[in-house]
Amino acid sequence: MTQVTTREKGRATAVIDRYGQCLELVPTDPHFHGASVGLYVKDGICTVWTFIRRAGADDRMREIRDQLVALGGMEAIDGTGNQARFPCGYLHLRPAKFLLAQAVGKSPDYAHPEGGMSIKDTKSSLMLTVSGAEADAGWVYSVSGEGDAPNPAMRLRMVVAGFVRYGEMEKVGETEVAFPCGQRHDALLRLLMPYSRNVSSVESMMEAEAMRGQMTTGTLGFSPST
Repeated sequence: MTQVTTREKGRATAVIDRYGQCLELVPTDPHFHGASVGLYVKDGICTVWTFIRRAGADDRMREIRDQLVALGGMEAIDGTGNQARFPCGYLHLRPAKFLLAQAVGKSPDYAHPEGGMSIKDTKSSLMLTVSGAEADAGWVYSVSGEGDAPNPAMRLRMVVAGFVRYGEMEKVGETEVAFPCGQRHDALLRLLMPYSRNVSSVESMMEAEAMRGQMTTGTLGFSPST
């Protein structure tokens, strides 16, 4: 058992040396033998990796990487099957964590809904809509709501706070936010919308996932970055 643990730790160290620190780890891939999948970051490049060496592992990592591109607007690194980066050059750390969870957990052919960026609020009857436009602060997203709510202005401010928390976005107005890079990231915005509308549920989910991730990475002698 000691020899196995030492060997696993050695493999983990080699992966970290090559690909950087583990930003996020999804403990179970429902589409590939229940494997754990990690997202490693080094010099702005994100690498998808699993320690399970089974037939099809490389193909599965490519599927997940391609979903990082499709769902998060990242760009694939030429000549690789498991690496991508944000084209703006900024490393959007917290959104990348949610992005990995979606890329691993959703069906490999899952895509964002087409059309405008709208979603039903979970706390009221509002239909939340986000629209973007160029402004002095860069590309700015405005949050609006249509429908009945006890205090719609307060509800919209809470949703904006959700974007700030989970998207690491900057509040530039009462109902306006922007990514810190100042660039347009519609795919990331669509990804974040379900989280931004329901802060308490997301906090509970994140705590549970963090515990599962710590249990998984603990056997390899390292922990994912917070």
